[in-house]
Order: sequence, then C-alpha cells, then structure tokens
Amino acid sequence: MDWNFLPQWPRTENSFLLFGAILLVGIVGGELAQRTNFLPRITGFVITGLILGPSMLGLLDASMLANVKPFTDIALGLILFQLGMQLDFKALRSDKILILSGLVEAALSFSLIFFVLSLFHVDNLHAGLAAAIGISSSPAVVLLVVREFRADGPVTRRALDHVAINNVLSFFAYTILLPFLHYKQKADWTTIFLQPLYQTLTSLILAWLLAHACIRIARLLGRNENLQFALLVGLIISAIGLAKLSSCSNLLTLLVLGIMARNLNTRNELMDIEFGHGGEIFFVLLFVIAGANLHLRELASVGWAAVAFVGIRFIGKAVGLLVLTPFSPLSIKQSSLLGLTLVPMAGLAIGLTEATTQLYPEFSKELSAIILGSVAILETIGPILTEFALKRAGEVSLENKLKH
Repeated sequence: MDWNFLPQWPRTENSFLLFGAILLVGIVGGELAQRTNFLPRITGFVITGLILGPSMLGLLDASMLANVKPFTDIALGLILFQLGMQLDFKALRSDKILILSGLVEAALSFSLIFFVLSLFHVDNLHAGLAAAIGISSSPAVVLLVVREFRADGPVTRRALDHVAINNVLSFFAYTILLPFLHYKQKADWTTIFLQPLYQTLTSLILAWLLAHACIRIARLLGRNENLQFALLVGLIISAIGLAKLSSCSNLLTLLVLGIMARNLNTRNELMDIEFGHGGEIFFVLLFVIAGANLHLRELASVGWAAVAFVGIRFIGKAVGLLVLTPFSPLSIKQSSLLGLTLVPMAGLAIGLTEATTQLYPEFSKELSAIILGSVAILETIGPILTEFALKRAGEVSLENKLKH
C-alpha cells in the first residue's frame, strides 16, 4: 500500500510555520511586558527572542534565523523608508539648528567612543569603525514606541529627525573608514578606492530612480490610499531586491528612498501612507529576531568595554544636544529627554557589523563583540528610556498613560 500522501518525517524547516510561531509568541511576550506597567511591548518582543534564541533555550537556531531574514529585511526596509519620509528639506532649511545639533552630537559621540575604546586597548581601526556605528540610533525602537503611545510634540518630532540624521551620518562615517579597512587587509587599490564609492553612489542612484518611478506611478493611480499602500510595499520590497542584486547597501537605499520620496513629491501625488497593522506584523517579527540574535557570550567577552561604549555614547549625544540648547526651540529639560530617545541602537548597527563580517570575517570578530554586546544592553534599556522620555515630555496622551 502506498502511503506517500502522508507527511514525511523528519520534516524540513518550514519558513511559514516559523514566521507564524515567532509572530504568535512575540505578541504574547509583548502583551506580558505591557502588563508589568513599566515595560513597553517592544522590550517584551526583544526579551522573548532572547529567551528563544541560541543564548538561552536555543529553540531558534542560526539556520532558522537565516530562513526568516527576508522578512526582517522587509521590516527594516519599512522602518527606514518611514523614517526617511520624516525628513523635509524645506523644514530643515528653516531650522538650521537641527542640522547643527545633529552634526555636533554625532561628532561628539564618535570622538568619545573612539577615545574610550582606545583606553581598553582596542586598536584604532576597530575603535573608529565602532565609533562610526555608534553614531546611529535605532529607528525601529523610536518609531514603534511613538506609534504605540501615539506620542506627538516637539521632542517626538525632533527625535525622529535626529534618528534619521544619525543614521545617514553613521553610514557615511563608516564608508569613509572603509578604504582604511581594505588597506589594512591588503586589498588591491581598486577595492580600496572604488568599493566604498560604488556602494554609496549605487545606493543613491537607485533610490533616486525608484523615488521618481514611485511618484510617477502614484500620479497614475491617483489619491487612492489602498492602491498607494500596495505601491509603497511593492516599492520597498523591490528596492531591497535591487540593492542586493546591485551589491549595494539596502539600508542606505531604503533610508535615502524615503527622504527622496518625501522631498521630490512636490505636488503631493504620493500620499503619506500609514502602514498600520500590516507594518505591525513585521515590527513584531523584527524585534523577536533581534532579541534572538543577541548573544550574551559577546557581551561577556567584551565586558566593561561594551558598558563603557553604552555610557560614553549616551554622554556624547546628551552633551551634544545640551550645548546647543540656548539656540534651540527646546528647553533644557526637553533637550535632556531628547537625548534619552537616542539611546536605542540596533538595525543599522547590526547591518554595518554584518557588512564588515561579509568583507573580512576574521577582522570583524572584535568589532562584532563590541557592537553586539552593546546592542544587547541598548535594545533592553533603550525602549524603556524612550518611553520614559516621551512621557516625561508630556507628549503621550492621558489615555495611553493610563492604559500602560
């Protein structure tokens, strides 16, 4: 008798089942965190992933995490695109202090991280790359906390602008250091000079072309929210695919795509679309996987260096904002709270660390230990500090204060 129609065991890994299981467990973890009355949902997602991941129970191993990477790429793409859409060049031209404060806090963060890591006998190139990555802030954390509590106000809006500026500056600081990395690894002169240039220019050109195409298609579709929602999702997924096909940075491509889509859309043909519940699904997945990718072993191996990285990075960002408070529309209290919203660090930091690992696996071991060890701390405390800052700024509605 032929029983081939029955399921065969052992079963191979099923990405759909894995996606669903991670989503369901993550939602439960987020709800349990919220019911503590002091943890935001996002922390619950991260802790759930950490418990399920290789560092603890091991229910999510490396091969499983690799299977869901396309979903996390889409999630991060949605977040970076939305963040880029926050930056309005017209508004920036009338608020030059925002750009200046972004440059000052980024430069101060870089300098202090580099100096402190050198005290821990980290060599200059590792310290420089870690400092460049440390400029970045997590758009995913800030956006999700803002959405969860429906926060709005000067601190909230400035936080989103600063996160976007930080990520652009972080990427370009990292790119400037790439030729030194190639040189130290004895790469040929073509790679030393052309690889960073190619990666950056290709990302910018791809973003520019896709932004123009998106606006033209939006003009054809008209102001139909459902159709434009589908257009943007298709655009983001296509941008990720084309960036990977072109061997350029999908992180930079998506962030710049959002910026260009906002600023080239002079006739408002492209609507300001909220990704809503569809985006929420990917956010849950992203943070559960981020938690699973946190390795306590890395944190233990770098020890006080990671703790120092976290502390001095916060000082750099906070002081950089506070010194310009007299010229800023924010009060000292608001500037201090704004510094807390910039504490989270994850998406771009992990992406740039992975990019270094793909180029030179042996070299990146120390860099990965420092960055991933720091991310383990920052992704745990970051959402809590961001929530605290927005509530103390008075930018969370009374209904949400009582609910949480």
